Amino acid sequence: MSDSILLNWAITAVSFFNTILLLWLGATVLLNAERRDWGVWLATGGLLLGGAFFVSHTAILGLFIGGHVVSGYTAIISEGLLSIGRNMIFWWTAGLIPAITLPFAWYLIMLWYGGFWAKGTQRFIERTQRKSADSSLHQRQRFWLWLIIGILALGLLGLFVGIILLAIPSRQLINLRLFIRWSIAGIPLMAVGYSGYVVLCIALSLDALRRPGPSERIMGDEARQRARPYLIIASLALLIVSLLVAGVLLWGVQATQRMMLFEFYQTAAERLARFDLVVSAILALAILLLGQAVVSYEVFTGKSLPRRGLLRHWQQAILLAAGYSIVVGGAIAIAIRPLYSLLLTTLLMTFFFALSSWRSYAERERTMQGLRPFVASQRLYDQLLTPSTLPELDAAGPFRALCNEVLEAELAFLTAVGPLAPLVPPLAYGADACPSVTDLAGKFMEPLDPARYNGAIWGIPLWSERGLIGFFLLGEKRGRGLYAQEEIEIARVSGERLIDTQASAEMARRLMSLQRERLAQTQIIDQHTRRVLHDDILPAIQTAMIALGEDSNSDVIATLADAHRQISNLLREMPTITAPDVARLGLVTAFRRAIDNELAPAFDKVTWQMTPDTETHIKTIPTLTAEVVFYAAREAVRNAAKYGRDETKAEFCLDIHIRWQDGLEIIIEDNGIGLGALSPNQGSGQGLALHSTMMAVVGGELSVDSDPGKYTRVTLRLSA
Repeated sequence: MSDSILLNWAITAVSFFNTILLLWLGATVLLNAERRDWGVWLATGGLLLGGAFFVSHTAILGLFIGGHVVSGYTAIISEGLLSIGRNMIFWWTAGLIPAITLPFAWYLIMLWYGGFWAKGTQRFIERTQRKSADSSLHQRQRFWLWLIIGILALGLLGLFVGIILLAIPSRQLINLRLFIRWSIAGIPLMAVGYSGYVVLCIALSLDALRRPGPSERIMGDEARQRARPYLIIASLALLIVSLLVAGVLLWGVQATQRMMLFEFYQTAAERLARFDLVVSAILALAILLLGQAVVSYEVFTGKSLPRRGLLRHWQQAILLAAGYSIVVGGAIAIAIRPLYSLLLTTLLMTFFFALSSWRSYAERERTMQGLRPFVASQRLYDQLLTPSTLPELDAAGPFRALCNEVLEAELAFLTAVGPLAPLVPPLAYGADACPSVTDLAGKFMEPLDPARYNGAIWGIPLWSERGLIGFFLLGEKRGRGLYAQEEIEIARVSGERLIDTQASAEMARRLMSLQRERLAQTQIIDQHTRRVLHDDILPAIQTAMIALGEDSNSDVIATLADAHRQISNLLREMPTITAPDVARLGLVTAFRRAIDNELAPAFDKVTWQMTPDTETHIKTIPTLTAEVVFYAAREAVRNAAKYGRDETKAEFCLDIHIRWQDGLEIIIEDNGIGLGALSPNQGSGQGLALHSTMMAVVGGELSVDSDPGKYTRVTLRLSA
């Protein structure tokens, strides 16, 4: 195979490659944009304009390479420029318009990406005229933008004049030569003007990338920082191309002043061909870098996070463009029959489609394999039905699989907030302790200080129908990449499911435990009641009856008094039922009456504090919810009365604060011995556990704070 055919093959293949990738990127940015504002249309137009340039470039190559296997690129130069027809005028015009406007389009795209119009209005003219005092980028670039707009207008006007001159068939070559040789003070105007215009556009683009303005995206600064190397290298590649084009233009114009235009083309055809290949290859590199920035960091679509699927499709597009351009470029270069070319491209597209389908299935299987520990059944129902065990949810295993296999995070934390916090223990991956999240807000994503949050850099809020339920904190991704949109969605949905499942399992575990304890206590009480009534009370009453039948004396009275005392003690040990009082009297009145009648004697002093209008707001609480709050508060006071007294203190006090602040809040505090000073046989803690669960059921929260030897504080909160 001759060198000419290889050169033609390479030029055509690279031209096809650039065409496919630019058109794919343009369509992808437009179709995947979050909001199709003018900036997205600008980026899409610039990419499609670049694709149009290579469409014309490929068409010009294809018009003559197939018919001139030996001469190749020389045929393009000689016949393509010296025998100008309507087709050639059309394709050269279609190529020159993008060649003139593309540098300006790149400059505008970099200005938009750098935040030049971040504070402006929606209309382009108003954006360029508005003065933004807080944008140094706007102040630096405003004058140069208008200057380049003027240069572009003059260039397009000159192109329009040149097309008119070339439209005269009898004077095509003369007009073309005169048009090329227009100069000022001996300097070729076309060469110097175009070269300076391109260099200025690229240099100003580099300035916008180096010092951008404010970002309006959630992760805009992060995406800019990571995409900046790709865009800077792409701009430098375009700068190299512009310098090469400027050098060739100066060389060509100077050469045509010493020889005929036809002689120049005949002698320089091969060098121009190699120059075309080098320029196209550099542009291919710039396109690859730009595409990597587009799909890896979503720099133009406006998405907050990149999507892993888009990166996979970009890789497939590169493979398709490379394979297709090699096959089609070779078919054109060696001038095989069109049927064979069609068969080759058909086989290539079929193979690529099969490869794409295989990759999709393989990716799906990999994702399912990573999620399998998370979606596997915990067999909670079977555990609930097993009398010897209590349901225990193994959330650490699925959470570890999620962070390691799916998210590829170096560390992560899952913590619940609000009513579910007492039911869900925090989970940590890659670290020992979960940081506090009380100061986090429920935004879409919140950047975090790693030093404050144990290495976590992103906070993802988790929601349910009742509002915010927790946070999923993520550290750096392995390889220091950005988390994809799919990964964040998986983290959010999985975190919400884990918290919900843990809360449900813990609630079921507590209720089952308490139910079994209550059943055991009921059986014991029932047996004890039967024994007392059968063995003690009934014989005593029978003895009294017999004695009364014979003679009335003090012994009879004592026996009856003893029976009365035993029955009274038995009734006192049974729990009182005051739920009807809550519905009839109201929560505050029923609670105060229960304390005064039953538990107040256990304290030396009981203090009540209630803010104004609190009782009015409490009346709006549903009866069932009020009963849950009543029993929880009564249990807290009962625990304090039974276990809280400190014999070393002169006075045992109970303070009860009731207030309404975005909901009901009841604070019950005593100055007793505290929870840490209790002995193991002084209460099991199941009472508060039950009421904490019931509070969570009605949308409330029960928290306990204690300092041994100083105080115990129980806080009940109920959202409005």
